[in-house]
Amino acid sequence: MHKEFLMGNAAIARGAIAAGLNLVSGYPGTPSTEVLETSAKCSSGSMYVEWSVNEKAAMELAAGAAYCGARTMVTMKQVGLNVASDPLMSLAYIGVKGGMVVLVADDPGPISSQTEQDTRTFAAFSKLPCFDPSSVQEAYDMIGEAFELSEKYHTPVLFRPTTRVCHGYASITVKDEDEYKTNKPEGFVRDPSKWVIFPRLSYNAHINIEARNVTLSEELSSYSRNLIIPEKAEGCRKGIATHGISYTYVTEALRDKSAPRVMKVTTPFPFPEKAALAFLDGLDEVLCIEELDPVIERELTYICGKHGLNVKIRGKLTHDVKNAGENTCGSVAGNIAAFMGWEMPGKTEAEAAPALPVRPPVLCAGCPHRASFFAVKEAMKGRKAVFCGDIGCYTLGNAMPLDMVDTCLCMGAGVNITQGIGHIEPDTVCFAFVGDSTFFASAITGAVNAVYNQADMTLVILDNSTTAMTGHQPHPGTGRTVMGEIVEKIDITAVLHGIGVKTVETVNPLDLGKAVETVKRVASEKGVKAIIFKSPCAVIIKPEKPAVIDPEKCTNCKKCIKSLGCPGIVIKDGHAAIENSLCTGCGLCSQVCPFGAISVKEGK
Repeated sequence: MHKEFLMGNAAIARGAIAAGLNLVSGYPGTPSTEVLETSAKCSSGSMYVEWSVNEKAAMELAAGAAYCGARTMVTMKQVGLNVASDPLMSLAYIGVKGGMVVLVADDPGPISSQTEQDTRTFAAFSKLPCFDPSSVQEAYDMIGEAFELSEKYHTPVLFRPTTRVCHGYASITVKDEDEYKTNKPEGFVRDPSKWVIFPRLSYNAHINIEARNVTLSEELSSYSRNLIIPEKAEGCRKGIATHGISYTYVTEALRDKSAPRVMKVTTPFPFPEKAALAFLDGLDEVLCIEELDPVIERELTYICGKHGLNVKIRGKLTHDVKNAGENTCGSVAGNIAAFMGWEMPGKTEAEAAPALPVRPPVLCAGCPHRASFFAVKEAMKGRKAVFCGDIGCYTLGNAMPLDMVDTCLCMGAGVNITQGIGHIEPDTVCFAFVGDSTFFASAITGAVNAVYNQADMTLVILDNSTTAMTGHQPHPGTGRTVMGEIVEKIDITAVLHGIGVKTVETVNPLDLGKAVETVKRVASEKGVKAIIFKSPCAVIIKPEKPAVIDPEKCTNCKKCIKSLGCPGIVIKDGHAAIENSLCTGCGLCSQVCPFGAISVKEGK
């Protein structure tokens, strides 16, 4: 054993490898991404690692390996679980042979997600065991225990870190390589009565699952990480139930105080009922401090009713704790003070911070998506049009002055939403914007639907040759894998032609005149047509020389700023100026300036 300073996601990956991991698959999504990336970095070659095309594919791949007796892990963020839920719900009935952990990183806040959904609730819905770590060290240790439980009960297990655990850093104790477990899969053994799902099998599996979860509730009541910390205040009849990162906030808030009894719920499903009864014994009131859903609060309320306990359970449902957003040390301290009748914690007067510029989320300087949106906007001037967006960097196209994203729901949805709008408003020119990675992940079926059902729409694929928003991961169109292997690129144009899209044109969005002309011409056609705006992400290429503004020609009309909103163009002394530290020399502004005052010289 030795000490290392690790990010939570890296600790989870290292813990899984130490537990004998054979295969890991997933799809990038903050805050989960670094788990798979660390696995790839630390792989000795005996473990298979892949970025799958989406979470559903990752789940099914890992299930197949687990059928062989391999220890497998699937990684995703909470909204990715929606994509993977179809195979997972059936897999809960079928079961696995090797240990299988489904890591789903929740994002209270949300900080970088569409929703605040709680995987603990999904655990109860799917009837799958769930582990909820509270620290980096616990995440490292617990992932191995999750594999053990998965193999013991032949079931997938959910592992639910949240953003502050995933991205937190700590000095933790980890195993030396000679302490790692080695898992040798037996291989797939044919048994249709086990691996082929039919209604009769599902009926019997359901009965077994319900019985298993009763047993698990008993077993997990004695699990060492489901802690009950005795009260320090003699005669105190109040308690606090909490979980995950909130447990560390509770611990912080109670330091040096006459603390009430505290229960840390590490396995929210199956809920450790016997442990909860021991916690509730002798209490009059309990405050549940948790993030997202009132999972603990509902369980304790149910247990009190079931066993006739006269204990008042407080929390989100009673409005004693906020029902949305993430907790903080300050918010938890305030909740506890109000519950205990203590003096409310005072606000610490921090040293005044220096004034900072306003920095709203914006597309990077030189981002080709800005050029793509502007080209479509220019081409559609004077026409009734709708612009359906998707999940990725290009969602930022909704910001002024571009204002080019009218809808955004979930990955791949824009392609179908634009069809729905078009069927109701046939006089509207309908566009769907989707990135190259998202196209492979979840937009191909929408394009097939459009062709099959004779929609009238323009599919705009923003191909920047990477998965930029989550950290530049490879995808099927990049020609390389997460392990660095060079593979055949999947050609988006060929895919579109293959599903019946007859008009597919590729253009560089930074050639503004040609891009605008292409949009006008293609969008005027009937049926499903596609434009691929192809230009690499500005972050992954070496920039050109910065643009130059000729003060003799500049009239200070500020069209370059008002039209593009590029952070590489700023106001200095009341005039437009190039911020040389940001400008990539893409040349878009030089094509927008009506007076030819901006120029770009070639060269690095």
